[in-house]
Amino acid sequence: GLRLDVPIFDDTGFTNADADALTFRDEAGRPVQYATGKLPDPNILWSPRLGFNWDLTGDRMTQVRGGTGVFTGRPAYVWISNQIGNTGVLTGFEQLTNTTARPFNADPDYYKPSTVTGAPASSYELALTDENFKFPQVWRSNIAVDRRLFGGWTGTAEYLYNRDVNGVYYINANLAPPDSAFSGPDARPRWVATNRINSNVANAIVLKNQDVGTSWNLAFSAERALTAGFWMKTAYSYGESKNTVDPGSIAAGSWTNNQHAGDPNNPGIGYALGSPGHRWYLAASYTRRYFRWGATTVSGFWESRNGERPVNTGSGSYVFSGDLNNDGSTSNDLIYIPRDASEMNFQTFVASGRTFTSAEQAAAFETFISGDEYLSKHRGQYVQRNAVFLPLEHRLDFNIAQDLLLNFAGREHRFQFRVDALNFTNLLNSNWGVGNRFVSTSPLIVPTAAQGGVVDAQGRAQYRLRVVNNELITQSIERTAGTNDVYRVQFSIRYMF
Repeated sequence: GLRLDVPIFDDTGFTNADADALTFRDEAGRPVQYATGKLPDPNILWSPRLGFNWDLTGDRMTQVRGGTGVFTGRPAYVWISNQIGNTGVLTGFEQLTNTTARPFNADPDYYKPSTVTGAPASSYELALTDENFKFPQVWRSNIAVDRRLFGGWTGTAEYLYNRDVNGVYYINANLAPPDSAFSGPDARPRWVATNRINSNVANAIVLKNQDVGTSWNLAFSAERALTAGFWMKTAYSYGESKNTVDPGSIAAGSWTNNQHAGDPNNPGIGYALGSPGHRWYLAASYTRRYFRWGATTVSGFWESRNGERPVNTGSGSYVFSGDLNNDGSTSNDLIYIPRDASEMNFQTFVASGRTFTSAEQAAAFETFISGDEYLSKHRGQYVQRNAVFLPLEHRLDFNIAQDLLLNFAGREHRFQFRVDALNFTNLLNSNWGVGNRFVSTSPLIVPTAAQGGVVDAQGRAQYRLRVVNNELITQSIERTAGTNDVYRVQFSIRYMF
């Protein structure tokens, strides 16, 4: 097959002539200029694909199937709408570090200009689109084997691989090159004098394409056909997904919240936020007619997987709280994992009347690292984005349904009485069926300038250990305590006619 998609935009952008004349810097350090009002040109997104299904032995016992091709998703037009609203023509802002120039006033019209000319604001942020940008496409291939087994069972093995054709990533074209670097084991670059090329532009986030993202998934399953009222299916899968950024709906946030350990415009490959990890499940159902007037059905669903319920947020990144390297973002600096206490550089501080010494923090952080499976295995390295996976969660849901059949007025009426025990595991044992979460993904705090700054006299990065409930953090993961961690029993009645 062959599919063609052509996103087309009208000439609805707003031009900021002042910004168009500015020179920025791309991810390779080259000078570059952008047209603020220029939306992407129509580009044909070609999507060829080929699939096959082969009866290997001719007796329908073994089936081999698969395919390969390019697939285009529905365009996320919000990415382009960021450019419409962020050219410095429709909106602008002032970034102030004190209230002397603009003290608070309850009147929302107090600082409104007396005249509005339509000229660009004095300071603004930009959302731009690379002139060669195309909406995302992936090259997807899969191969699978289905095999009839003994006793009514069918087994399946399948491998799926994806690679970005037009992946998405962002750069801040107004980010100046770093003018310094930390000394010591954590020698990442930093910005001291300024992190802006053009002082009146807060940032210039450019939407671009990259083709380095990949994902794969390997799955095995076995299913027993319904026989004598009994049905069962079980499956196991493991997958990984990697990219340079998990793009959101806001351009600036997609860049500032993208964790890295060096150059934010070249963050490198990391795990995607939705990387699947491990998953195993077992589903079974048995129906039998114990009474003449209806059947009884007992069924259950067991699942073990990485992830924090109810959404799949089973991985995370350990970052500094604060802007360690002064690149303008306060939540994107991945931590360095020290080999031992000699590579730690904690700053003594006082909190709630209690003094936490450097040695006390080093001992607590050593406990934190030793108790974390990922950190303890990657000493001397930077944390990789979204590479810290939560432990597997195990849960069983169980239900019983009783049907009641009645003939009345020449018609059959069916009633069903059902009991569902969600997280039945927790009903059996209060320690079962409970999830996990990160105590904090930002265990290290960046000191402010008033607190002594981010570097010591030797130019090494210094920091403080997070305090939780007036105690230094020593545990990375804790059990959750929400509605999904306890059992729930639901009773229901259905009438079908």
